[in-house]
Amino acid sequence: MKRKLFCDINPTCYKISVKKETLRRNIKDFLSSEKIAKEKSPELLPNILKSHSSVLVRRLEGVDIRLQENKVTNIRLAAEKINGIIINPGETFSFWKAVGKTTEKEGYLEGLVIKRGGKLGADIGGGLCQMANMVHWLVLNSPMTVTELHHHSDALFPDERRRVPFGTGTSVVNNYVDYRFKNNTEQKVQIVVWIEDGELCGELRSEKPYPFRYKLVEENHHFRKEGEKFYRISQVYRLVIERETGKEMKKELILDNHSLVMYDHSLIPKEQIRDD
Repeated sequence: MKRKLFCDINPTCYKISVKKETLRRNIKDFLSSEKIAKEKSPELLPNILKSHSSVLVRRLEGVDIRLQENKVTNIRLAAEKINGIIINPGETFSFWKAVGKTTEKEGYLEGLVIKRGGKLGADIGGGLCQMANMVHWLVLNSPMTVTELHHHSDALFPDERRRVPFGTGTSVVNNYVDYRFKNNTEQKVQIVVWIEDGELCGELRSEKPYPFRYKLVEENHHFRKEGEKFYRISQVYRLVIERETGKEMKKELILDNHSLVMYDHSLIPKEQIRDD
């Protein structure tokens, strides 16, 4: 029999584990020389590096729609903290340093969260992964350097109006599972996020265009049965393209998906299942 982790013994042990990990992160940040971006400006930098939008409320199999609706409130509160933030050269953007505490006192509601082992649950402030996913997608389409990323390892839901390659999201939990990127360039960049017509909208802006643009492509996408389980398989590449000539300068593998399908297997498109 597999031994239980301390955090899985009971709710009290879980709370103790959370406090321990939160304290550990705070100590690590206190001792770090990393400069975290704090400046915010209502004035927009003139150049749009990348823009994107994603649907906020989706009908997910087996998920209480109330949690999806509450997520909209949570994301709106987080957007108020992130919108307009400036990342100066040499600075690091931290999702949790920007958002702060996500408590009931701050107005956050119970939303969908992914718990240990890929199980779905509900917690105050749930649903903010969508905001982190938005920021990460903008950053992937820029010369910024991702310094902390925690991938979702499983395929939890079937696609519904997906606009980006599978697997290009990130997890965020309290302050200790963070999303961070560093501006290693010589000019300021700015994150702009807002909600409009039922969608989360975002832009990554800069003072002027960079010499390269970026494109993400997913290849070899399919499902494969291994024993009694199905896995979602694909590779995601990032293309670096010279802006002036349109010439592809580099193709780099950023993600090799082999993700356990956690939803009803009858929802897998039959034409996308391979035996190889």
